[in-house]
Order: sequence, then structure tokens, then C-alpha cells
Amino acid sequence: MQDKGEYSFSTCWNIKRHSVGKSMLAEIAELGFRRVELNYSVTREMLTTIEPMVEQGKIKVSSVHNTFPYIPDPDYGTDSVLLGFEDKDKRERAVELLIGSAEYAHRYGAQAVVVHPGEVPFPTDISKELYAIYNSEGKHTDAYRQKWAELMERREEYSRGYVQTIIESLDEVCSRTLSKGLNVRFGIETRSKPQQIPTLAEAKVIINALKGAPVGIWYDTGHAIMMDRLGLYDSVSEMEGLMDDIVGVHIHETIGLSDHWCPYVHSHDVTFYDAYLPMIKQAQIKVYELKAACQPEQIHESHQLLVSKLNEENSHSHSL
Repeated sequence: MQDKGEYSFSTCWNIKRHSVGKSMLAEIAELGFRRVELNYSVTREMLTTIEPMVEQGKIKVSSVHNTFPYIPDPDYGTDSVLLGFEDKDKRERAVELLIGSAEYAHRYGAQAVVVHPGEVPFPTDISKELYAIYNSEGKHTDAYRQKWAELMERREEYSRGYVQTIIESLDEVCSRTLSKGLNVRFGIETRSKPQQIPTLAEAKVIINALKGAPVGIWYDTGHAIMMDRLGLYDSVSEMEGLMDDIVGVHIHETIGLSDHWCPYVHSHDVTFYDAYLPMIKQAQIKVYELKAACQPEQIHESHQLLVSKLNEENSHSHSL
């Protein structure tokens, strides 16, 4: 079994197959991973068998994914206005929950909390409508252009206000976690729906506004590829400007608009994903975030390809 070293692996891969935390982590350890990211579906009950493993050093936790542990309330779920709520009570609750996630991260020796900061709310899930047009008619059709214009008009009108509220929320979270002596960073994640915050430009605005605070970008490569395909931003050239702000990466590839596949292996494209290697190399925390359909042998093959490409790049840069 190849030891995956510094690379971490998200529990999103097998959480639906397990009700006991210990067996879930044991299955990940069998793949050769010594570190895990505990995702937002991990329940308090699962933690009763996970915590002894962490305390005994059987597995390390690289990161936890807000809101952690699992909360059944969709207001504080993964697709929510979350830190951008205008309602003071809801926003205060979102702030408290993020501080709670940071306390767990600190307790487990994790370096970071992955954060979905918020979104511009729409009356219906406009991304669903967009994806349907993209998949059936394509991006270069009038139907797509019309739907995209509708999305961008509302996004541009409201996003600045939501970004400002998110900055205030994160500012509060950081000052309170620092006063509690919690040594964790917050990585604001690139998202999988175009109405969600942040774009790469918005991420830069948030990070710059919080200079000196433990906030940076969590670059989810698969989500960034999706947003690039839809037309929200350029996932490679804009990535350059965030290199110094990177907290962590989610490693997975997107085929069409379907994400969480093993890089190189499922797309059968041996070069496309290379564009994201500089960000993976730069990130302190490197986490595979794969779907259940990815088989162990595909995971090993993908990892081997990724690591050999990074090693090649290293030896090339050293020889220059």
C-alpha cells in the first residue's frame, strides 16, 4: 500500500456507507491516507469513535468542513446565505456555528476550517436551470446566454452587499477564535454554483479586507473548473493572483459539469488537470474530495500520476 504522506482524504467519499466513524476512517486508512478531512455530514455520534482514534494518533485530521458536526437545518447547510444573512439572529447563529467548527478543528489538531461563506439568494435554484440548458443545448445558445444574463444581473446587483456582510462575519469569527486561543485558519472555498460566493475576485476582496486575519482561499479545483466552464471566471489565470493566500485545496476533476472524479483517470485526459498543479503544490493542506463512485484502484492510479507530475515539475525547476 502506497503511503499517501502529506495528502489528506475527505470523508465525503464513504460517509454514506458508514454509520460508525471508526469504520469510516479505517476504510480511508486502508487506502494509505494518514490524514482526513472531516466533512459537514459527520455526526456527533460518529465522533464518539473518531475522537479516540485521533487522541491515540491512529489518524490525523487535516481540516474540518463547516458546519461541523452535522446540523440538519438547511439554513446552516452547505448551500445557504450563511455568513451573509441580513437577519441578525441568523447571522449570529452562523457565526457561532463557525466558531464551534473552529473549536473542533483546534481540538483535533487540524490546521483549517473549510468555509462556504454564502451566496446571492435566488427565488429558485437558477444554477439547476443553467446546467440543464448547458447540458442539453450548450453554452453558445441564446437560451443559455439569456439565463446567464439573468443570473449575472441579480448577482451583480446584490453580491457586494453580501460580500460586505461576509467580511464582517469573518472578522467577528477571527477575533473571537483568536481570543479563545484557537490556532486554525479559515479557507473560503470556491463553490459549485454560480450564484454562490466567492468568485476568485470576491475571494481576493474578502482576504484583502481581513489582512492579518487567518483567512485565505480554499481552492476547490473541481468547482473552479465548473465555474470556468459556465463562464463565471478564469480558473487558471485568476488563480495566479491568489497563490499567496492559499490555505488548502480540494483535489478532484470535473467531467462536463459533473465533479468529484479522480484527476486524469476518469477524464482520460493526461494533461488538462496539470494547470492546477501549481496551486496544489503551493497549498499547505492537500485534500482529495472524491465521490463514492471512485474505486480504490482508480484513487491510487490518480494519486500516483499527480505525485509523479509534481515531482517532475520539482526536479525540472531545480535543474533550471
